[in-house]
Amino acid sequence: MATPRNLIVFLRILVAAEYTGTTRSIAIIPLMQGRQLTPLDKLLAGANNALRTVAAPAGLSARENPAVDIPDVDLSKTQKSHAAGLMRVNHAGEVAAQGLYQGHATVARDPAIEDQMQRAADEEFDHLAWCEQRLGELGAAPSHLSPVWYAGAFAIGAISGVLGDKWSLGFIAETERQVCAHLDSHLAALPEEDLKSRAIVKTMRDEEQEHGENAKDAGAAELPGPVQHLMRVTAKVMTKTAYWL
Repeated sequence: MATPRNLIVFLRILVAAEYTGTTRSIAIIPLMQGRQLTPLDKLLAGANNALRTVAAPAGLSARENPAVDIPDVDLSKTQKSHAAGLMRVNHAGEVAAQGLYQGHATVARDPAIEDQMQRAADEEFDHLAWCEQRLGELGAAPSHLSPVWYAGAFAIGAISGVLGDKWSLGFIAETERQVCAHLDSHLAALPEEDLKSRAIVKTMRDEEQEHGENAKDAGAAELPGPVQHLMRVTAKVMTKTAYWL
């Protein structure tokens, strides 16, 4: 019987030859020079992005890992398990971020906003790579439910984008606000000795805040209270699940 874990293993084998060992694993296919992307182009780009995010190893990030020069320390079994769980949640969040930004970019009406989302997604892909690298150092693996996180976030991004760019930006602004609060809680919960994980999370937190501010500056609409509440509930389900699976 097929399981999400078996699917990920199969897809990793399928695409590893193309994406492993590269110096850059970009999140979204760059815009083709000299032509405007058609809906089919964007659909294929979305499929490619999904494979890169949930199937292929993240590989090397475009920017240096903020923890690269920080020496690792011996953590107790309990500390290592807890740090791995938190970093797995962060990795799952970055998988969802790829789906969210790709969903938004697929239906964005304003080319400038589409470009802004793609640039943010590239930074988010660095976060994905950093989290995956740290999980490996902690002897842990990403969430087995990555395809679920990506697909759900992609659907949310596309649906909100259909309503218009201001609502699409509103979802991004609110998502990043909640993500910053979530990362702040992780900084408080990570072992004080785990300086490598803390450096990664701190950098992620600062950049997520910048993405949210950029969305507001671009004209994000304030989401209704019930929508914000639903987003918090959904995020809680993901974080509680991804910690273990």
